[in-house]
Amino acid sequence: MKLPEQLLTGTLIRRYKRFLADVTLDSGEMITVHCPNSGSMTGCDLPGSRVVLSRSHRPGRKYPCGWELVQVGECWIGINTGITPTLVREGIASGVVAELQGYESIRPEVKRGASRLDLLLTGANGRCWVEVKNVTLAQEGVARFPDAVTTRGQKHLNELMQVVQEGERGVIFFVVQRGDCDSMGPADRIDPRYGLLLRQAVAAGVEALAYRARVSPEGIILVERLPVELG
Repeated sequence: MKLPEQLLTGTLIRRYKRFLADVTLDSGEMITVHCPNSGSMTGCDLPGSRVVLSRSHRPGRKYPCGWELVQVGECWIGINTGITPTLVREGIASGVVAELQGYESIRPEVKRGASRLDLLLTGANGRCWVEVKNVTLAQEGVARFPDAVTTRGQKHLNELMQVVQEGERGVIFFVVQRGDCDSMGPADRIDPRYGLLLRQAVAAGVEALAYRARVSPEGIILVERLPVELG
């Protein structure tokens, strides 16, 4: 995925009210931008961090600029959760995501029970429901999800277990939008309920996939599968 043209760069002043951040652009101008991430963004919202912004030309938008990337050390991290399902779709189309090949169509945001799941793949082999999660938290080289308690995420796991119980395929897909992690696991200290449900879901037949993305101001693409460690 290519990021929008005419990106802006600057320095983070602060993030607040979950969806807002103040940034000093390289030009010296201070602006307020939309933060497309509802998590805690632990380690990714440090004042003084370098950030990359996109600009929307949609009329009437209160905050025309959106926060896309943050630099932590030498690592660029993608914080925009809205693009994550598209990254998975592109990974399937390119063949990088080998586990989800062989389907004829992909539909986004399909209602399933009391939830909407991110992707529904259909083909001769049946249907596969995929819920996608964006991962930005890292602890000692391990990507962790979630970075805040997520009742919505817990509901998605219960829905995927129901999918499998009814004879269809269910996948929880973690997109690690940073290049400094070698494995993926639940953040049990942050949301022990989610960790418990993830283990129950995998035991019930839900597939847990994690892929690392290569992230830079030039673009973001999935590059390789990471092991999911539930021990």
